[in-house]
Amino acid sequence: MAATSTTNFSIGSAVSAGSKLGPVSQSKAFGIRFHSTNYLWRSNGLKTADSVSCQSKSSFLGSESSAALRRCYIGKARKDNMRTYSHGQPQASYKVAVLGAAGGIGQPLALLIKMSPLVSALHLYDIANVKGVAADLSHCNTPSQVLDFTGASELAACLKGVNVVVIPAGVPRKPGMTRDDLFNINANIVKTLVEAVADNCPDAFIHIISNPVNSTVPIAAEVLKQKGVYDPKKLFGVTTLDVVRANTFVSQRKNLKLIDVDVPVIGGHAGITILPLLSKTKPSVTFTDEEVHELTVRIQNAGTEVDEAKAGAGSATLSMAYAAARFVESSLRALDGDSDVYECTFVQSDLTELPFFASRVKLGRNGFEALISSDLQGLTEFEQKALEALKPELKASIEKGIAFIQKQPVAA
Repeated sequence: MAATSTTNFSIGSAVSAGSKLGPVSQSKAFGIRFHSTNYLWRSNGLKTADSVSCQSKSSFLGSESSAALRRCYIGKARKDNMRTYSHGQPQASYKVAVLGAAGGIGQPLALLIKMSPLVSALHLYDIANVKGVAADLSHCNTPSQVLDFTGASELAACLKGVNVVVIPAGVPRKPGMTRDDLFNINANIVKTLVEAVADNCPDAFIHIISNPVNSTVPIAAEVLKQKGVYDPKKLFGVTTLDVVRANTFVSQRKNLKLIDVDVPVIGGHAGITILPLLSKTKPSVTFTDEEVHELTVRIQNAGTEVDEAKAGAGSATLSMAYAAARFVESSLRALDGDSDVYECTFVQSDLTELPFFASRVKLGRNGFEALISSDLQGLTEFEQKALEALKPELKASIEKGIAFIQKQPVAA
């Protein structure tokens, strides 16, 4: 029986009954209030809307994204009142696979993805201990069906028909360990998993989280090339955490509302290759030379800050999961036809002389549609020098990844 009431939920945080809409181009959010007389999304506690109003909150979305999503939901709300869903479920459409789902990043990431109303199936893979994770998540009353897959023999089944593959698999960085130290351990893991992706879902968006991203993304690209299925527009190194940190630290330092802050971060995803463009901060704000130096160094070394705080008990798993979930949701929105989705990510690029580079991109149904070159124009002297300084290290990391695959045959 229908009843008139109001539902509030915040993009980027928990929905009233276990749903989440998510991250897009800026690390900001707003609430959407639905007024409805039709219970169509009963399992999620969501209802279709006769009217929509937006309220500022904190987290994922910014003003441009807020306006775009507001337009999107006003239109969809009206259409949805003409539509019925089987078993009271929204028409979630996309399959997402998390490879490494039982790990420190994989578990909270899987939970956040489970909260997305755009996901119809969530496939969780790991070499062990994934059945319990899947059983636990399957009790959450959100639309996606959760399936578990254990070991190499079940990897192909996990990947069949998947739209987005997220790879957090590998060992975490520990105190005293550089990202380069991770290379020999994680390179083979990424190689094996991407080979399976190439064989079973070559058209999927591939999100690489496994460190060192500056090398593992080129590894994935070389595997896909040797398999004959490489689409550079669908391979992404997830650098969203650098943006999330930059926005957080700048808002704290300058006493700004987090919802208003957006800092593009370019380069790579390790140490000095991480370059926050503080001069491009929105809203426009003035930094002293000392502030620029301190903020840049903190953003670059933020992973170590967490490692040391955890005192050997873990790494930046929760913030990484949060950032990765934001990028997944952005990809899903782009796949779903949203034409206003932007993210910073490490991709094949011609913005510099390097073959891969992190920058803002426009996402679309077929991957990234455009590299946002304007962010690299009009840099300050500090930023220009830092950009030139990061290139040799980033170039070496990229070449190391490429060389790793060239020395090892890819499985047929």
